[in-house]
Amino acid sequence: METIFDLPGKRKRLKELEEQLASPDAWSDPDLSRKLNQEKKPLEGDIAEMEALIDLKDEVDTILELAEEEADESLFDELDQNLARLTRDVQNQELKHMLSGESDTKNAIITINSGAGGTESQDWADMLLRMYLHYAEKRDYKTDVVDFLPGEEAGIKNATITVEGRHAYGYLKAEAGVHRLVRISPFDSNKRRHTSFASVFITPEIDDSINIEVDEKDLRIDTYRSSGAGGQHVNTTDSAVRLTHLPTGIVVACQNERSQHKNKSTAMKLLKSKLYEFEMQKRRKESEKTEAEKRDISFGSQIRSYVLAPYRMVKDHRTNVETSNVDAVLDGDIHEFIREFLLRRA
Repeated sequence: METIFDLPGKRKRLKELEEQLASPDAWSDPDLSRKLNQEKKPLEGDIAEMEALIDLKDEVDTILELAEEEADESLFDELDQNLARLTRDVQNQELKHMLSGESDTKNAIITINSGAGGTESQDWADMLLRMYLHYAEKRDYKTDVVDFLPGEEAGIKNATITVEGRHAYGYLKAEAGVHRLVRISPFDSNKRRHTSFASVFITPEIDDSINIEVDEKDLRIDTYRSSGAGGQHVNTTDSAVRLTHLPTGIVVACQNERSQHKNKSTAMKLLKSKLYEFEMQKRRKESEKTEAEKRDISFGSQIRSYVLAPYRMVKDHRTNVETSNVDAVLDGDIHEFIREFLLRRA
């Protein structure tokens, strides 16, 4: 198992990083030290996880040997539990091993837009926002809602959140596309079944190691009052900032800070990340992916359907993975959908 995920190679690289961090060059160069530490921390996590896998495998071998010798049924039950854990953990490591794309280790930016359906779709977009916030929480990712436009009656018209954590973009890129909801409408007095759509766009958050130049002449900068849900976070000044990149038409906004300067700084970071992904898509020439992201937010273009009536089912149309536990999915239990998509794509 050590060779499957190149544990010796990772240990060797960690030792090299530790030696470089202890050198005078790293002490005198904060940028170099930061770069080395950015590589060192996840590498330590990888090694710890792989060593835990090896320990678990050794434990399974020991229990199997004892169970065969003593024919103890309780030991076989324990063996089944440990084998299930080992299988799950190995699969997770295999999935991480596949996240080797240039941006897979980066933080993610999620943009959710309501589609056809008015209040229904705006409420559905809000449900998706909650789902992704809960997914991130389950994975110990840090989130920040940087832009939020509420609907007229309920839900949201759109929202942008940043997700900070290792492989956040690598995993969440599987969620890009149109999501479809079928349910009995809580906004329909006749209790009719409605179909709603919302789109999800995923962008990697670029760091300081990637230089994206933005000419101020190419920007339209608008300021406005934030549209929070109320309470202490509502600004009384026009501190929210919207940036429109005229050559590409890319629009970003930030309103979660009280300072217009801070909102502009965050919006510029979002813009650079979207421009980076825009250019990467052109270079990769992934026509299929690009066309998928340009599809209308309407019937026939969905990647996943969430059906609450007349039956209960969530189905991913790319992989045919489905579950009847709709409540768990809407509460953020979406990793199986992500995992299967990434495995099939690999």
